[in-house]
Amino acid sequence: MRAYPQKRRRPMSTDWKGRCLCGAVQYEARGAAFAQLVCHCRDCQRASGSAGLPVVVVSAAEFSFEGEIRSYTITGGSGMPTTRNSCAHCGSLLFGTPQHAPDIVTIYAGSLDDPSRFRAEFVQFTSERHQLDAREPGIAQHAGRAP
Repeated sequence: MRAYPQKRRRPMSTDWKGRCLCGAVQYEARGAAFAQLVCHCRDCQRASGSAGLPVVVVSAAEFSFEGEIRSYTITGGSGMPTTRNSCAHCGSLLFGTPQHAPDIVTIYAGSLDDPSRFRAEFVQFTSERHQLDAREPGIAQHAGRAP
C-alpha cells in the first residue's frame, strides 16, 4: 500500500480583526479570547440599540487599533465605570475598555470582520432581557428581507 504524506493543517487563527461601518477605524486583537458572551444589561441595550450585546473579551496588551475614535465613559450594568469606543466618523460602536479591568478589552462582535467566529459561552443580566430579542420559535423568521 502506498503511503501519502499527510497535509499539514494550518491552525485556525486566534486573532480577532474588525472595523467600523465606514472603514476609518480598524482593530486587531492577537491571541485567543478570554471569553465570548452576550450581555443583556440595560447599559448594553442602550449602547447597542438592541436586546443585548455580543462581546469578545481579549487581552488589552494584545489589542491595537488605527483610526480616530470617540470615547464615552459611563457606569455600566456592573455598577463600575466602563468606556465605550466608537468611530469618530460613522459612530459604529467598536470596543469597550472597562476601568475595573484594565487588562481586558471587550470587542463588540458585530464589528468583527468574521462575526461567524463568535460563539457565546454564556449570557449575563438575563433578568433584564426583554422582547427586543426576537429569536423565539413562534416569530416568523426570514433569511432575507421580509416579503
